[in-house]
Amino acid sequence: MAVLPASCQVNLEELRERTGVREAELATEGEFKRHFPDCETGAMPPFGNLYGIPVYVDETMTEDREIAFNAGSHYELIKMTYADFEHLVKPEVMEFSSAQVAPMMV
Repeated sequence: MAVLPASCQVNLEELRERTGVREAELATEGEFKRHFPDCETGAMPPFGNLYGIPVYVDETMTEDREIAFNAGSHYELIKMTYADFEHLVKPEVMEFSSAQVAPMMV
C-alpha cells in the first residue's frame, strides 16, 4: 500500500525499484474490495498493516504535522498526527511521488 499526499502522483517505476519488487501497478477496485472486506470501495484507510499488506509512505508525508484519510467509509474521516500514524503503522518511508501539474486554463 502506497501512501502519499493527494496533491502528488505515485511514480510506479520509482516505487518498484525502491521496494525491490518485479512489478508495481495500481490495484483494481475488485482487488481492493477483496483485501478490505469491512470497508467501502475507495475509502480504505492507510492501515494496510491491519490487513497483512506492507505500507510504504512517501517521504513528503513525514513533513506534515497531521494527516487525514477515509475511515473505511465515504462519510467518516480520521485526522491524526503523522507521528501517531507512523507509531501505529510502522510504514517504510521512501521517495516515490511527484507533484501533480495542474492543467493550464486558457
